[in-house]
Amino acid sequence: MRFALLGDPVAHSRSPIIHRAAMEVLGIPGSYEARRANEAGVTTACAEIRFGALDGANFTMPLKGIALGAVDHVTEIARRAGAVNTAWLRDGEVWGDNTDVGGFSDAWSHRRLPDDTPVLVLGAGGAAAAALLACAGSELRVSSRRRGLGKALAARLDVDATEVPWGVAVRGAVVVNATPLGMHGESLPAGVLEDAAGFFDMAYGASPSPAVAGARDMPLVDGIDMLIAQAARSFRIWTGIAAPLDAMEAAARAGGVRD
Repeated sequence: MRFALLGDPVAHSRSPIIHRAAMEVLGIPGSYEARRANEAGVTTACAEIRFGALDGANFTMPLKGIALGAVDHVTEIARRAGAVNTAWLRDGEVWGDNTDVGGFSDAWSHRRLPDDTPVLVLGAGGAAAAALLACAGSELRVSSRRRGLGKALAARLDVDATEVPWGVAVRGAVVVNATPLGMHGESLPAGVLEDAAGFFDMAYGASPSPAVAGARDMPLVDGIDMLIAQAARSFRIWTGIAAPLDAMEAAARAGGVRD
C-alpha cells in the first residue's frame, strides 16, 4: 500500500515514521512519504488516489482547507470543520474526512482528562475548530490573540462558546492549546495554566514545550498523543485494521518528545 502526507512544511512531521511502524508491525508492505506540496499537489494526490497510484493521503497545514474542495465527497464532520486531513477511495470516488476531531476525543479519553469541567480553547484556526467540535456540549471558553476571532469561529461551527480575553485563566478548566505556541520553545501566556484541571497540547516539537513540562502534575495530553490518535483513525480508514497504538507511540517518541 502507498500513502503520502502533503503540507508545507512537512520535513518535521513524525507521521511517516509512525505509519511505517504500524505497517511493519502488521506485516503490511508499502510506503508512506512526506511531500512538500501546494494546491496543485493536492489535486495531483487526489488524482493518484482516484486512479490507484495512492491508497490514501493525509493533508496538513496549510492544505486542509484546500483538500476539502479537492475531494469528491466529505464526511459531515469534515464539512463542519471546514478541513480534510485524510483522503481515500470509495466506490471509485475520493472521500475526505477530518480525523482530528475524533482523534482529539480519543486522546482525551485515553489520558483520562476530566470530562465534567469547563474547557478553555486557545486559538482560532483549524486545530481550534477540531477541539471545539470535539468538546461541543461542554462548558466552552475560547480565546485568541486577535480579539473576536474565537467568537467568530464558534459561530461558524454553531458551537456554544464564550470568548475570553487572551491570557486570562479560567479556574478549574482543561486548557487546550490549539496554537503553534510551544513547537519552538515558546511559552503560553503567564498564568493561563494556574488552577487548571488539565492540559491538552495539540502541537508538538523536537522537545517538550514549556507548558507540557510545567503541566506534569495534572492530567495531560501532549501533541504526540494527539498525532497518534488522529493517525490511528486514518490508518483504520485506509486499511480496515485497528492501528497498533503502542508501536506507533514508540516510534513517535523515539526522538524524546516525552520522558
